Amino acid sequence: MSESTAPADKPRILAVDDQRLNLNIMHGLLKDDYQVMVATTGEQAIKAAISAQPDLILLDINMPGMDGYEVCQRLKEDPMTTRIPIIFITALTESEDETRGLELGAADYITKPLHASVVKARVRTQIRLKRQNDLLESYAFRDGLTGLANRRAFDERSALEWNRLQRAGEPLSTIMIDVDHFKLYNDSYGHGQGDECLRAVARALAQRVQRAGDMVARYGGEEFVVLLPDADHGAAMAVGENLRSAVEALRLEHRASKVTDHVTISVGVTTGRPSAESNLAALLQGADEMLYACKAAGRNTVQGRELSR
Repeated sequence: MSESTAPADKPRILAVDDQRLNLNIMHGLLKDDYQVMVATTGEQAIKAAISAQPDLILLDINMPGMDGYEVCQRLKEDPMTTRIPIIFITALTESEDETRGLELGAADYITKPLHASVVKARVRTQIRLKRQNDLLESYAFRDGLTGLANRRAFDERSALEWNRLQRAGEPLSTIMIDVDHFKLYNDSYGHGQGDECLRAVARALAQRVQRAGDMVARYGGEEFVVLLPDADHGAAMAVGENLRSAVEALRLEHRASKVTDHVTISVGVTTGRPSAESNLAALLQGADEMLYACKAAGRNTVQGRELSR
């Protein structure tokens, strides 16, 4: 994969074609207005899409090995890349080919030979739509108080990860977090200070959940949730303890707490392997049950359970 030296504030485009001549043509057409990355195989394209998060992918269909249809399908199945619009660029002209591409989730379809005005116009349209969608989603999927992802974003993402990991046969871990005796905090300090407390806790959690693909969200009230794809139970328990200690290290005064004199959290961890015999609701319920086990054990602790298939 290579990249042009366009300024970083320009939209990013990933052009994928096994023919260097075609890549050179697309690069020449778009380099003045966009950062243009190129890939010559499907495998390169998927890696580049995950790591670089382009605003648009221009994808050839006829490539040796993994063709464009498979690349598109895999990108749309991965939560990290599912929202990246794809334009198929191909010599195929049958309506069935176009229909197949659109059914896989492609946003548009351009046939070769390429016409500069057509390519530029359709790229410009998709970039504009992507930017508009990003802005709307930043409001629709963001918690207004803490700036974290909200419950809607978590529910959508966890469902996507469940389906992906079921196919891959890899584990999925969830962590439920509750601020200990938060009602007493609000009663003692007032709701304004309570909001500041939640913001501080959210920042501490977000700073410790930084692996690509992980997610921390506000689940509601004083409850937070963390999604850890591809994390086994040992790794998830370590993350849970890391989160608990990060919040305790804030040393936010909580004179009404029945645990200690500062703000603490309880952390429930559950790990499962998505399969046809299991479901996401059971995984979340397991984390919630572990959270209650924390409360029964005196709070400010981490409790976990690994679910059987």
